[in-house]
Amino acid sequence: MVTLETKIEDLNRVGETTAQRLSKLNIKTAQDLLFHFPFRYDDFSKVSDIKNLIPNTQATIRGKIELINSRRSPQKRRFLTECVVSDKTGTIKVIWFNQPYLTKVLNVGELVYLSGKVGFDKYEQQMINPVYEKANKKETIHTARLVPIYPTTQNLSQKQIRFLISSVINLAEALSEWLPDQVVEKYHLLSLGQAISKIHFPTTYNDAQKALDRLKFDELLLFIIQVLLSRQDIEHSTAESIEFNKNITKEFVSSLPFELTNDQKMTSWEILRDLEKETPMNRLLEGEVGSGKTVVAAMAISNALASGKQVAFMAPTEILTQQHFETLNWLLEKQNIEIALLTRTTIKTTNRAKLSKSKLIELIKNNEIKLIVGTHSLIQADVKFNNLGLVIVDEQHRFGVEQRKSIKEKSGNKNTSPHFLSMTATPIPRTLALSLYGDLQLSIIKEMPKERKKVITEVVTPNKREESYKFIKEKVNEGRQAFVVCPLIDPSDKLGVKAVAEEFEILKEEIFPNLSVGLLHGKLKTDQKKEIMNDFLANKINILVTTTVVEVGVNIPNAAIMMIEGAERFGLAQLHQLRGRVGRSTHQSYCLLFSDSNTQKTIDRLQALVESSDGFELAEKDLEFRGPGQLYGKEQSGYIQSLKLASLFDYEIIKVARKQAQEFLEQSPDLKKFPKILERIIEQKQETHPE
Repeated sequence: MVTLETKIEDLNRVGETTAQRLSKLNIKTAQDLLFHFPFRYDDFSKVSDIKNLIPNTQATIRGKIELINSRRSPQKRRFLTECVVSDKTGTIKVIWFNQPYLTKVLNVGELVYLSGKVGFDKYEQQMINPVYEKANKKETIHTARLVPIYPTTQNLSQKQIRFLISSVINLAEALSEWLPDQVVEKYHLLSLGQAISKIHFPTTYNDAQKALDRLKFDELLLFIIQVLLSRQDIEHSTAESIEFNKNITKEFVSSLPFELTNDQKMTSWEILRDLEKETPMNRLLEGEVGSGKTVVAAMAISNALASGKQVAFMAPTEILTQQHFETLNWLLEKQNIEIALLTRTTIKTTNRAKLSKSKLIELIKNNEIKLIVGTHSLIQADVKFNNLGLVIVDEQHRFGVEQRKSIKEKSGNKNTSPHFLSMTATPIPRTLALSLYGDLQLSIIKEMPKERKKVITEVVTPNKREESYKFIKEKVNEGRQAFVVCPLIDPSDKLGVKAVAEEFEILKEEIFPNLSVGLLHGKLKTDQKKEIMNDFLANKINILVTTTVVEVGVNIPNAAIMMIEGAERFGLAQLHQLRGRVGRSTHQSYCLLFSDSNTQKTIDRLQALVESSDGFELAEKDLEFRGPGQLYGKEQSGYIQSLKLASLFDYEIIKVARKQAQEFLEQSPDLKKFPKILERIIEQKQETHPE
């Protein structure tokens, strides 16, 4: 009998290989399958007559197979499976590539549903690689409905995932409801079981939305409760005051080769005043890409170091930590401080040639090194500080509440907590940030450095692609460099999106054969990524083809062009982040948005980016543009570790969840009266791993 705890390899039609692929998606049990959510739906619910099909549109037909056979194509050495399907209004040719087994699965005379894109060759309409399903089933899974599209991995098809989820969907009823009945009724929420069933196989978009609202509420409620519990801890904690050192601060500011903006001065002063208090600072510094947050952080660091305290600076990626290490070394050069870098693959300091990890950990523990820059490695069990006074976390939303807590416990002083400064380039409107991060004070840098030129942004239509390539060549010949960002690593004919590996080959061999073209994506090893980024920084690579691995923090001052393929696939907030990778010097920079979609919604969204360079304004607009077919995008999920579906833009649900979280804690500050909620929070903490 299959239960929620049944291991994935014990399910029907799951062999060892499929189980390994599913484990890459963290799917190890039947319950994990239920909580593997779709990120959008393809609307194949309307079944069209063949005679009414329109070329270049998505459609579903129901028809009888009149003819089907496979043959090898001599030109491209691949199998073609050709089929003729008819209904009462006409016939259409159907072609599948490299699926010769279909002649054994589909038979002449059978009724089938076919969903996919309608194409047109020289003589007739046809469907290429449509999803198929026999029409004799009670209920369809892959066609003739709202079809869920899931995050997947190499060699694991959407059909496989949908089939497996459909085989365990009845277990949704066995999920334990952890919200009190009165809360479910008060907010007219679906039960947990109903929400899980409808998120996977909704009949209408309204069904999907109700399921989504319930699951987002769950995520946000648990997150906000943890934030409020964290605030309780802070209110009962003490910190050692870090005195404002006027001379050190003056010396630091006068050493800068530029003048601080008014916003930088104001936010620095807010932070320095907080550091003087004997309650721990817990402040979020928001600032546009390139607005100078690191300089503000460095001023706080210089005061902490002058008072004899240790400082830990955490960032989410190795590329970013390396960059911060170098920037802080430059900014704090006059103070002659030894800075350490600690990541999974790199151990070094500014003063020592070679160093083992154990030696560096010993130096940190003995307070011989005061400033340590690192990734999650700083939270590892064997890293202990001696006198940690200040913790700075860059891209704060990528670290969970628990991770921020664990570094506090390593501070070297059991009676006090270090001061916390979190930084983010993700523009979060003030009211939302205060609702979501109730434990944080807020500082915002909106003003950009005076020497920065506005990045010229243009939407490039397909007929102007060649013109854009020519423009990129001209700029590279002038000495500039370019990024080309693609949405995916592997080709996906289902999404019709340019894949980074494919695009790299085309640009390298056909478009820019005389230029140096590099390739960067998340599947490369850390050393390979570093080497490529160093070559790009040294201008050994003219054009870097990459995924969104470059989104956060990469600083290449000479890069003046950001070309984004499939721009309609990204949220405005992420497009704005990507645009921030250029325009980081005095050169005029450009952002070229390539899109094959000509829908009004896409045009309006991309036009918003052309017209505005204000990330806060774009964050607001992002919410307006999100349609019912898009549950969430990778650019909007994962801002906060524990969130799978909810995003920073779910204003209304955040407000309601915050109100309810406060009510729970007012009734029971330790949540003992709500054991099921407490249990969920403990489970979530166990699921959150530092690395």
